[in-house]
Amino acid sequence: MAETTYLELSEDGGGAHKFYEVTVDGTAVTVRYGRIGASGQVQTSSFATPARAQAAAAKKIDQKVRKGYAAAVRGQRAPRSVTRRQVGSAPSTARATAPVLWRFRTGSAAFGIHVDEERVWVGNQAGDVYNLGHDGEVMARYRLPDGVKCLVADDFWIYAGCDDGRVYDLSSKLPFAAYEIAANVDIFWLDIHEGVLNVSDAAGGLTVIDHEDEHQWSRRSSGGSAWMVRADERAVYHGHGEGVTAYAPDGGRELWHTDTRGGVLFGWQEATSVYAGTDRHVVQRLSKATGQVEGVYPCDAVVYSCATAPGGRYVFAGDNSSSVYCFDASGTRLWKLRTGNGSALSMQYFDERLYLVTTDGSLVCVDTSEAAIAAAQQGSVPVAVDVKSAAALPTYNPATSVSALATVSTPPAGGVVVECIDQGGRLRVHVVSEGFEPGWNVQFPREIRQAGARYVVDAVHAAAGGFYRVRGEIRRVR
Repeated sequence: MAETTYLELSEDGGGAHKFYEVTVDGTAVTVRYGRIGASGQVQTSSFATPARAQAAAAKKIDQKVRKGYAAAVRGQRAPRSVTRRQVGSAPSTARATAPVLWRFRTGSAAFGIHVDEERVWVGNQAGDVYNLGHDGEVMARYRLPDGVKCLVADDFWIYAGCDDGRVYDLSSKLPFAAYEIAANVDIFWLDIHEGVLNVSDAAGGLTVIDHEDEHQWSRRSSGGSAWMVRADERAVYHGHGEGVTAYAPDGGRELWHTDTRGGVLFGWQEATSVYAGTDRHVVQRLSKATGQVEGVYPCDAVVYSCATAPGGRYVFAGDNSSSVYCFDASGTRLWKLRTGNGSALSMQYFDERLYLVTTDGSLVCVDTSEAAIAAAQQGSVPVAVDVKSAAALPTYNPATSVSALATVSTPPAGGVVVECIDQGGRLRVHVVSEGFEPGWNVQFPREIRQAGARYVVDAVHAAAGGFYRVRGEIRRVR
């Protein structure tokens, strides 16, 4: 007869809100774990005898109890609060259709997008993240445990913020949870700057977490529904129902507040300005130094998303009526076109192309060159390529245990060895290879930390603030 042990770890005001369940059935041990209220992930192992299975289960339970888990009754504790943006998409009133070069249908509404010189990334509400080439070829798929709220980049690193309260680093061969956000924070949007995570939430709160996944400070702005957070070295810019508020990076004071025309639904930033798209049909450009309104870009419906060309030369907006707009820096509307694929929930411009993720779950590549736009306004557009995933597409799941790692006897040439040590009850990771600062911490997956264990990574990079981030594959050293 199967025996099940159910544990939970839920800290008031803390980051943990998860369960761990172990079931022993004969020689099989099944572990189910994840966010409280979710179905979680499942792993099953087989053993030679029932006694060995019982011993393995007891060891797993003991490890979790030592970490603070306690026996609980499933269903008694409320699941983590998750608010999904309620979005609609009306038909566009634009007379012409945008020149779409290609589209990729992800299968679920998508909010997450990031574009760099090598790849285009998209994340959807089903927890799928794909990266594609600029020509639309699908290169890889990542399967995350919950819906993707947003994708953000911090130098070389790509992070996916998910509804399970975790932020996953997608820069290594296997994604891992780099941050875990307190269960009482109903996440709306995220940004990361030099390893510091900034979280805006449903209640209009702003929470800041450092690279070691430890709370730094929090503030409450005057409005709720905080859909915008952007950060740089001078401030954190928080957009909410009453406007945009800038805070000092250490949270010590409010630098400025500006009432916007309507509640903020999306934010963008350039070097000296932040851009706020609002539910009153405008994008407003604000000075980062003073909060003064520097420009207004009027649309014809609620603005779901916005972006700029480098330096703010062009300002783009997507509304809830399946239209996309382009303005010059002064606010003159240059064009308005139908997307042909629903309303743009996020967008990013790169090299004369505008990439949109939409309410119908599509990643859309629009040619914004002058010639293509002029032709589109005359009714001539290219036949959009419908991109398909390859049958053998590489798919990566998060590393959630040491057993998920490859093991090596000898670190490969060029690899960097790190070691997990216990410092006052906290497991920290330091570099032990020569040529690195031995006292700096390494941002490293918590699920695979074991005191005394050594790992080898392809590379580590120094980050502002005195810590290292890893890149490439993580392997356990015997």
